[in-house]
Amino acid sequence: MADRTEPKAAPDSTGKIFQWASKDGEFRRQVSSFRDFVSTEPDSPFVAEKGRYHLYVSWACPWAHRTIIVRALKGLQDVIGMSAVHYLLEDMGWRFDYDGETTPGVIADSVNNARYLRDIYFKANPDYQGRFTVPVLWDKKTNTIVNNESSEIIRMLNSAFDQWSSAPGVSYYPDNLTKEIDELNTWIYDEVNNGVYKAGFATTQEAYEPNYEKVFNGLNKVEKILSDKKWLTGNTLTEADIRLWTTVVRFDPVYHTHFKCTGGTIAHDYPNILRWARDFYQLPKVAETVNTEHIKKHYYMSHVQINPTRVVPVWDGPDLSIKN
Repeated sequence: MADRTEPKAAPDSTGKIFQWASKDGEFRRQVSSFRDFVSTEPDSPFVAEKGRYHLYVSWACPWAHRTIIVRALKGLQDVIGMSAVHYLLEDMGWRFDYDGETTPGVIADSVNNARYLRDIYFKANPDYQGRFTVPVLWDKKTNTIVNNESSEIIRMLNSAFDQWSSAPGVSYYPDNLTKEIDELNTWIYDEVNNGVYKAGFATTQEAYEPNYEKVFNGLNKVEKILSDKKWLTGNTLTEADIRLWTTVVRFDPVYHTHFKCTGGTIAHDYPNILRWARDFYQLPKVAETVNTEHIKKHYYMSHVQINPTRVVPVWDGPDLSIKN
């Protein structure tokens, strides 16, 4: 196992990692930088192979959580390795346990023996200047990052590794529903998934209030859709459900209070979403992908510009294990 590399200096190390909003007070999410694809095509530079790829995640991050769920649902735990960072985001970005730490949930980097996630980014591109985000899909054969865009990684996990999957042929992006899924993903991402961040990281009232309204506009639309459907598209579980669920499971314990999305809770104001969230949580292997301690401690302890005392609320949100 190689020695851990020393972290390289970068703009983020000066505190800019915590500067989420632009000068106008609006939060604008960084576009992912690594956008290659794992494929079953034999001439692809990234051919699907068992044991070749490794996933870097945070249990706290909803974007990374998507990939953890699809990996679990498709039964790819023995096909694609996984490392999980510490819940605390610090000046140097995401990190693994420091020497002597044994934080529950942290899974050390068995591939690159990195101390910080930034080490992985600089190994792939020594001149990298962006944020060090999760998830990251790493190729052990070429020693580089394949992709760091969660929406694309879940598509790869959905289909490229089917020959090793415990659920071969099961697709969360079926051909007959792609148009409907894409339409759902577009407005749910804008209004709910990313909407809570645009409200929560806003630094002016003018930036906050319109985004706050959009969050509840989105949740109200979802509530109406689920009034007569089991899943967002009907009776078929799709990636649209997966992408929304990782936000919903964080809404009451985190986004409602920490991100000032106080117009309602899933537990008390959205009975259809709550029923749907419980059905999803009770799917095989899903509950084990939820680490509430990492989720709560990450947001309330990392975002010191919002919560400088780092006090973490007690409530974990509604009990999703209750049968509907």
